Amino acid sequence: MKANKDKTLDRLSRLEGQVRGVAGMVEADRYCMDILAQTAAIRSAILGVEKLILENHAVNCVETAIQSGDPEEQRAKFDELIGLLQKASK
Repeated sequence: MKANKDKTLDRLSRLEGQVRGVAGMVEADRYCMDILAQTAAIRSAILGVEKLILENHAVNCVETAIQSGDPEEQRAKFDELIGLLQKASK
């Protein structure tokens, strides 16, 4: 996570604020459509965080496995990526 660590933590901090904001909206009995608009924004922000983490994994972990020349390590990192992509597509 070295390369994108600060960017990822910044986005997570903003997400935390968004979630607290939605909780406040629910507490205040705000209009459902306003709350849903905010939850959609949160979902989008989470996807952005996932993208940063996946990019970091590909650039660092997967690239290292490829350069290692170790077929077992390469297969393990490839399987990790496939598993993650399968979870993300559900």
